[in-house]
Amino acid sequence: MPVLRSRVIPATKPEIEPLKHPANKIEPATPARTWDTTRPASSGDDDGGDAARKRKLDVSGNLLGLEGGDSEGFLNLRSGKKVIKRIGETDGGNSVDGKEKEKGKEKMDFEEVRMLREVSKDGVDVDKLDIKQNADGSCSEKRRRRFGREEKGKAKLIDEDSTVNGSEFINLDLELGTKHSEDNVGSVSEPRMEQRVDKKSSVRLSESRMEQFRDIARQNASKFAYFNVEENHLSDDNERLVVADGEVEREIEDWPGPFSTAMKIVRDREKKLNGGQRIGSLNPKKKSNSSILWIPRKGQRQGPKLIIPSLKELSMKILVQNADAITSLEHVPDALRHKLSFMLCDSRQMNSHFLNLLFSGSPTEIRLRDCSWLTEQEFTKAFVSCDTKNLTVLQLDRCGRCMPDYILLSTLASSLNSLPSLTTLSICGACRISDVGFKALVTSAPALRSINLSQCSLLTSTSMDILADKLGSFIQELYINDCQSLNAMLILPALRKLKHLEVLSVAGIETVTDEFVRGFVYACGHNMKELILTDCVKLTDFSLKVIAETCPRLCTLDLSNLYKLTDFGVGYLANGCQAIQTLKLCRNAFSDEAIAAFLETAGEPLKELSLNNVRKVADNTALSLAKRSNKLVNLDLSWCRNLSDEALGLIVDSCLSLRMLKLFGCSQITNAFLDGHSNPDVQIIGLKMSPVLEHIKVPDFHEGPLHYSSVLSSL
Repeated sequence: MPVLRSRVIPATKPEIEPLKHPANKIEPATPARTWDTTRPASSGDDDGGDAARKRKLDVSGNLLGLEGGDSEGFLNLRSGKKVIKRIGETDGGNSVDGKEKEKGKEKMDFEEVRMLREVSKDGVDVDKLDIKQNADGSCSEKRRRRFGREEKGKAKLIDEDSTVNGSEFINLDLELGTKHSEDNVGSVSEPRMEQRVDKKSSVRLSESRMEQFRDIARQNASKFAYFNVEENHLSDDNERLVVADGEVEREIEDWPGPFSTAMKIVRDREKKLNGGQRIGSLNPKKKSNSSILWIPRKGQRQGPKLIIPSLKELSMKILVQNADAITSLEHVPDALRHKLSFMLCDSRQMNSHFLNLLFSGSPTEIRLRDCSWLTEQEFTKAFVSCDTKNLTVLQLDRCGRCMPDYILLSTLASSLNSLPSLTTLSICGACRISDVGFKALVTSAPALRSINLSQCSLLTSTSMDILADKLGSFIQELYINDCQSLNAMLILPALRKLKHLEVLSVAGIETVTDEFVRGFVYACGHNMKELILTDCVKLTDFSLKVIAETCPRLCTLDLSNLYKLTDFGVGYLANGCQAIQTLKLCRNAFSDEAIAAFLETAGEPLKELSLNNVRKVADNTALSLAKRSNKLVNLDLSWCRNLSDEALGLIVDSCLSLRMLKLFGCSQITNAFLDGHSNPDVQIIGLKMSPVLEHIKVPDFHEGPLHYSSVLSSL
């Protein structure tokens, strides 16, 4: 039977330091009893003294020694690292009593725990620890100095295995080497000093990480220094130098040529007007930012001009309303046929009955601007009765539903020369025609001069190669708007073979770049008369410079929505292209002075000008328009909100040829302009109570197959 041993508890309890931060203590991974820290040391009982005395960690070579000679290595259950532990040295004849000895031993325990922690962190070999052997053969460790960071050869590391929520703890489960102390297992808590060191290390670590993040941000800051609305998806090869506004103005004025002279005149005029007193205001007491002199017409309010329809127009409306009753279109002129077809398509009254009338006999021109209602069976049936040997113009827009490849091969391209006289073909929106069908179509029309392939999404660069090989010396007009399968650089070699090309429209093709424009106009620019570059957002001023140098006969230019263009581009056009009659600059960032200088230099031939959403347009442009654009017929100033009533009044009264003025979004316009201008022939569209659909451009029904050349001269 086990013998219970009693102890004598002293009357006075020794002062023992309490455990530091018991709340943060981490329990060992294996069940263990907590060491009773309230037991005093006794010199009379060696076994009890050994069990009660706190154990120390001792290192003797590569062995873990106990006082009795048994040594054993223990594995830390949390970190998986070998930890050296030993029991405190005890001498049966020399037991130590008193507070100072006990406190000193506790401090040594904490110091040894700290050293073991440094050993486990820094990877210091246990054999290299400074061990001193006493005269009696017992081992005692010498007080070791703390190594600096430089001496260790590396910065402080963090043991991830022993890190919990930013605080590190090491629990050492110490087991007695003798069988008398198996039940007495204790856990060692970290001292407060070690926690302070950990906090300082964490602060240093966080500061070093923040410094690394700052370095990374400094390195990448240059990539985000410029703001771009589009994103980010433009090629760096097409980027050009961005100059400050002051430098642009200075360099433009230094250019040799008429544009720089016009810029100086415009600026001098602006300074003079802004410095003088404003004259011609509607109300002298009313403040206005305009510096334009314009005296409104006095008298009775001018209402909208009453337009009396002609007998021909009334008859056409009646025919459209009773289209099902028409039995034949024989001997009807092509212009009236086109107008009837146009009105029926717009009113959505086109049907298979009128289609059969258009295809019957041997027509010379068939124009259908909307075939979305037409089915494959209806188109095949109508085409059977058509004699195509005299057909010169064929327009079947929005025919994606009725014209796949197999229908095309059985109707239009049924034989090699099934369309011998065809010169103009428009199949806009034929989204089901592939390269195979297009090859058959080109083969069946050897006299083709103008072709519209807009929105034919299945066509690739192979189709352009076929067109260049078959009709390279005949094609004069080519429209490939929004053909997303076409890569501009891949079709460039084929386009360079079209030596007689006069019209090219590549609107909406995002792969069009400065390099493409340069390669094309160098080969074909001497004949170009119309160039449509709408929504080719990668283009810069370099393209306009090349166009101005190589296209002196250019008549129509569309540069809508090219936000990379600057005043430099306008200067290039003014000096090089002075025969432009139609110019569209919608949604661009050109300055008021640059537009005015262009009008002063090359504005006299203009018949149609669109400055829609060019928001910097103001008084300088208005003065130049009134002075130079006497031939102007159509003018679009929508969303130009810097134009005052006086500016618009001066434009309308001075441009006597003006017939249509668009002012959508110009909410600043008042009745002072509407009632005060003196041009009775102008039609103002876009303001309140104005017709909404009157601004839609009506095609010229008397226009020939080609826009700029006759068919006979091209043969």
